[in-house]
Amino acid sequence: MAEKSMSDLKETINEAAQFIRGKTKVLPQIGIILGTGLGSLADAINVDAKIPYEEIPHFPVSTVESHTGRLILGELSGQSVVAMQGRFHYYEGYDLKQVTFPVRVMKALGANTLVVSNACGGLNPHFKSGEIVVITDHINLQGSNPLFGPNDESMGPRFPDMCNCYDPELITLAENVALNLGLKLHKGVYVAVGGPNLETAAEYRFLRFIGADVVGMSTVPEVIVARHQGMRVLGFSLITDMGLPDALGPMNMEKILATAAKSEPLLKDIMTRVIEEIKV
Repeated sequence: MAEKSMSDLKETINEAAQFIRGKTKVLPQIGIILGTGLGSLADAINVDAKIPYEEIPHFPVSTVESHTGRLILGELSGQSVVAMQGRFHYYEGYDLKQVTFPVRVMKALGANTLVVSNACGGLNPHFKSGEIVVITDHINLQGSNPLFGPNDESMGPRFPDMCNCYDPELITLAENVALNLGLKLHKGVYVAVGGPNLETAAEYRFLRFIGADVVGMSTVPEVIVARHQGMRVLGFSLITDMGLPDALGPMNMEKILATAAKSEPLLKDIMTRVIEEIKV
């Protein structure tokens, strides 16, 4: 999907949504984005339709091996959902309007709440690899913004407020669910960087200094667009490695995916229960 005017963007959103409606009777109220190594939550969905991204008009195609690349519609925990099994990233070469296009489509399909997850690096020394964080705020260091360019007031305000960007009631719900499940859940600030390389020790030190608890290469663009169009947002980060500058060791994607696979069932339990209890 090339760079488009706002009128063209609305047209492509409508074309994608119309195509998806032709494949399913589900009217989703909750949108879900499943991040790196976190795609198995899709197995818990009572599926009505699975649509590969390449079949959906104007959708980007995931180029990351750990992202399956399909849209799933069905029922999860008694709720009608649309889930992205795999997301898009700025570092793949897409602009942020393309990265966030599926969130626009989710809204057009009827979703008013977005639950987003990601794999991340830990910055807070009180956190550990394999633990889960509910996101309370974010810092955008990706060098761009999906709202750059002309704005259409029918899609959202020119200057959207980011106060309580991550819904406080949903955060409290997540905390209560984790407590009832006996699972440890941290709260923290997520910082988004461009990637795709992991950070240097100096960069980890800087990110911690400016107030971040975890770091990743996604999530923030989708959340900005979700808030622009009035969606409630709940975000989870699964810590797959620790970025402690004075104790930094070599890391690679194989290790990251292995940690994600080991801890994913815990995040799956929390997300499934939270979605069940969300009032739509």
